[in-house]
Amino acid sequence: QVQLVESGGGAVQAGGSLRLSCAASGRSFGSYTMGWFRQAPGKERECVAAISRSGGNTYYTDSVKGRFTISRDNAKNMVYLQMNSLKPEDTAVYYCAVDRVPFSTVVRTAPEGFDYWGQGTQVTVSS
Repeated sequence: QVQLVESGGGAVQAGGSLRLSCAASGRSFGSYTMGWFRQAPGKERECVAAISRSGGNTYYTDSVKGRFTISRDNAKNMVYLQMNSLKPEDTAVYYCAVDRVPFSTVVRTAPEGFDYWGQGTQVTVSS
């Protein structure tokens, strides 16, 4: 049974930083692309960042480029999202997710491409 558990969310002021962590279990973690998504009230879920199996390929949505960094530690079955220079528009529930397809050669970003999700962690950025 695949389980993803996020942690590290919280409330910060604009310009602050947070580091989200996702602990994965129940799957050969190192075989799958991992993604961080977010969903704000009234908005669709969007891929914030994604990382390939080895960590060699990454994706960032334009609004977070230069501010967020995704990384992973396959030995520990962990994926991280370092968020710096946070803005009020980053406020959302953040989820980590696992790609449906093992050994994928592309870094998927559409939510439909991910089949297991964590419970989410709230990030609130005040101005």
